[in-house]
Amino acid sequence: MRLTSSISTRRTPSWPPCEEQPHRGPPYPDGQTCFLGTRVLAPRGRYTEVVDAFTALAGSLTIGPALDPETRVGPLATARQRERVESYIAAGRAAGARLTTGGGRPKGLDRGWFVEPTVFADVDNSSVIAREEIFGPVLTVIPYDDVDDAVRIANDSDFGLGGTVWTEDPERGAAVARRIQTGTIGVNRYIPDPVAPFGGIKASGLGRELGPEGLTAYQQTRTLYR
Repeated sequence: MRLTSSISTRRTPSWPPCEEQPHRGPPYPDGQTCFLGTRVLAPRGRYTEVVDAFTALAGSLTIGPALDPETRVGPLATARQRERVESYIAAGRAAGARLTTGGGRPKGLDRGWFVEPTVFADVDNSSVIAREEIFGPVLTVIPYDDVDDAVRIANDSDFGLGGTVWTEDPERGAAVARRIQTGTIGVNRYIPDPVAPFGGIKASGLGRELGPEGLTAYQQTRTLYR
């Protein structure tokens, strides 16, 4: 299981990165990708703005068959997985998180295991929807007070596969990224590189794939004592 975070350190009105990148290109399989960010950490002073931006984005995404070029959110893999995702949405509501969009099944799509892109605000990092991997189109937006608080929240997880830091100062972003306990992280982007090792820490797996380190599993070493 993997859980990833996106931290925004932007303090000027150039937000949001969500309108600039994540919905471009082919659709991801409805949140069923291990390194997709499931927690968005937003500065408290701009929290409403960030929540509104992600809410608008999620509500604008076209839901439909994965082979349709206009589709941005496709179906879940199985009926059982849809039931699992819906149980997490119910758990978020029961815990008092504020549902800003989605949360149900889209109308007119009775064939296929679809779930609407869902955004939760006013989420505490101790809640189940922030701590467990939902593996569906569900996003939580968590406020933070300062960068130290954001780092604390990001690292308060049993998982550590990937994450991103969004900022107008790439050097500052890299400094924050180095403090995050994760196997991979990007600054203002997240695109796995086949020549770089990929893998997680903590409960996000052992070993690495891709890059020179990915060849280790296919090698046999010999020790010669003289």
